[in-house]
Amino acid sequence: MCSPSRAGSSAFAADAYPSVEVLAATTTITGEVLHYPTTGPAKVTALEVTIAPGAETVLHRHPAPMFAYILDGEVTVDYGAGGKRSFHKGEAFMEAMDVAHKGVNTGTVPVRILAVSMGAEGTANVAVEK
Repeated sequence: MCSPSRAGSSAFAADAYPSVEVLAATTTITGEVLHYPTTGPAKVTALEVTIAPGAETVLHRHPAPMFAYILDGEVTVDYGAGGKRSFHKGEAFMEAMDVAHKGVNTGTVPVRILAVSMGAEGTANVAVEK
């Protein structure tokens, strides 16, 4: 509980309750400056994505910022000309937005990813590349 002198003042999470920062970012993993869609009111969507060992996603982009946290396993993401990056359990990142990419489970167990899209009504979380 905040003391009366601090009630209503702004504070960091660590000032309010025990916490450990997982990620603070102004850019995506590929260096793109984060930008939010303006298609409508803000909409946050949280998904748990599961990819089987050896399986891969389709080539896609994210029209809105997407926070990713690896809950289990490992995934290698291919950013085309931007190269490949591997992510493991406990790692967090802001996924590429305008750079087409696909993820491959390079491990021996299913990879589970908490994917939180910070978009807007009328904006898709994923745009599949054709």
